[in-house]
Amino acid sequence: MNTELLLVASLLALAVPVIFALAAVVIAAGAGRVGVVATVAAGVAVAVAAGCAGACGFVSGVKSGVRVDAVTAVMVMVVTIVGLVVVRFSRTSLQRDPGFRRAMVALLALLAAVCTVVIVNNLWVMAAAWTVMSLPMHQLLMFYRHRPQAILVAHKKFITARLADVCIWSGVALISTTVGSADLDVIAVWLDTHPLTTSLEVAAVLVVFAAALRSAQLPFHGWLMQVMEAPTPVSALLHAGVVNIGGFLMIRMAPLMVQVPAAQLLLVIIGTVTAVVAVLVMTTRVSIKVMLAWSTCAQMGFMLVECGLGMWHLALLHLAAHSFYKAHAFLSAGNTVDVWKVRDLAAVRAPASMRRFAVALVVAVVVAGITVGTDPTPARVTLALLLAFSVVPLLASIKGDRISVMFTVVQGAGLMLLYVGGHALAERVVAVVPAPAPVVSWIVLAMGLVVLFVFQILLTRRPLGAFARAMQPRLFAGFHLDERFTRLTFRVWPPRLPAPTVAVTLTTLTGES
Repeated sequence: MNTELLLVASLLALAVPVIFALAAVVIAAGAGRVGVVATVAAGVAVAVAAGCAGACGFVSGVKSGVRVDAVTAVMVMVVTIVGLVVVRFSRTSLQRDPGFRRAMVALLALLAAVCTVVIVNNLWVMAAAWTVMSLPMHQLLMFYRHRPQAILVAHKKFITARLADVCIWSGVALISTTVGSADLDVIAVWLDTHPLTTSLEVAAVLVVFAAALRSAQLPFHGWLMQVMEAPTPVSALLHAGVVNIGGFLMIRMAPLMVQVPAAQLLLVIIGTVTAVVAVLVMTTRVSIKVMLAWSTCAQMGFMLVECGLGMWHLALLHLAAHSFYKAHAFLSAGNTVDVWKVRDLAAVRAPASMRRFAVALVVAVVVAGITVGTDPTPARVTLALLLAFSVVPLLASIKGDRISVMFTVVQGAGLMLLYVGGHALAERVVAVVPAPAPVVSWIVLAMGLVVLFVFQILLTRRPLGAFARAMQPRLFAGFHLDERFTRLTFRVWPPRLPAPTVAVTLTTLTGES
């Protein structure tokens, strides 16, 4: 009975990208509301498939070339839910635009490609869908084709995507040649019964670079900050579903990654540096969408760090939470402006004193010690400190009457309980691979977190100090990393910009000034 249910679940999962692809074809032929209907149908298929897989206990299996496991169920549900919201929002915001039909075709084609990456068991098919993903994304970024800025950003994203394609195709070729198969289940069994080879180590490093390129890690991050020329639904889908695909690739390749310490360390270094820099640069931004873009860059860095430390369950939880949050944040960016206006009219509160920060830090360290208990493993210590330090600003900001203080304490406790519950649930969804991360990886992460914490305290507590005055211009410029990357790539592959047009104004015709 389990075999039959797994087959039904795999066929329904396979139907999801097919539904999206057929809907894209039908809309291209001139249909109307097919996009929303197709997304709802895909959601129903996902729900039934998840029910079938759940009835089997989410036992990992492969049927009809589809991986049927909890990771597939979670990812496809995330993609379809976000896709439904974005497609419905697009019908409202872009319906009167001349490029509406073209945008809907690209949106549905992109959803089909993402779902294919998520469900397939063969690395060659995954790499092909990985490449196809960038083509409709390029069309969405070029929604306003007459704008030079949109063309430049789309061209930069296209170059980055091609570099990622070279890395993933090369890695898949090395893996399939060494193992003799490109199926993920066969590769996992082979790795358990054979010694690791140099070709597989090189393949793991190539896959890490592919994930970093697609996840907009430094110094390949510039396009993510400059895609604001695209419509808001495109930004929402990009940040909620497309950039995350690098983290998902790492989760799928976990059996290989845990056997290559160099690849794990590379993930931690890339992710930590990106997260620290992106968080600091984000504090200098005024535009809400640009601030959210830097936030995405930082979150992808943290996700790669989690993968590098072998916390695959935490990476999956992070991926799902980030997808829903960023979709909501971009689609409600207009309301955020109104909220900020109201906040600016409120009375300015003095920042917390250094003494209050010191007391909050001591409390956080005590909480971390209690959380670690009698099992001070590197993983538990780092997670406890990260969780404790994250509530330091909240603890330091406690002011007002007794009710306000109690509300803040309850809010902080609720956040911590929500995280712990989600963490426990994710551990049940993703089987933890029993392979500890190198000690140097924990050292790199700890150093990065300390640097980030110290920099934030110095910049917020002494905004007019010598250190802040020296760092602010560099942070605002993003340390000029994107400018250097742009000059190099455009020199090798320059973009094709439209011919300049001469604008004839009324002043020119009449000669008036």
